[in-house]
Amino acid sequence: MRLILNVIWLVLAGFWMAVGYAVAGLICCILIITIPWGIASFRIANYALWPFGREVVEKPGAGTGSLLGNVIWIIVAGLWLAIGHIVTGIALCITIIGIPLGVANFKLVKVSLVPLGKEIVDVP
Repeated sequence: MRLILNVIWLVLAGFWMAVGYAVAGLICCILIITIPWGIASFRIANYALWPFGREVVEKPGAGTGSLLGNVIWIIVAGLWLAIGHIVTGIALCITIIGIPLGVANFKLVKVSLVPLGKEIVDVP
């Protein structure tokens, strides 16, 4: 079932979402100071491609740097990305077929709001 949902997600939303996050990651990697956000954008792009069967967890050892980076991220982009995922998730949940895709959008809220200090792991 995960494979079917991931393929549907990839075709309908995941590919374009991943491209958007990857482009943002490339832009962030232009300056040395924004490289951590670029790497986080690449992590989100990877998760946006194939979200079913994976989850976001806290990375052990993430400290004060991640906290400060996340505060800056929330102010600059995180809040708007999270709102976008919530609105899209609600819109997808209107139809029965779109409910799993809406749930995937809700899963992306957590990592798009505070991406630093997180890692993506496979669910057994």
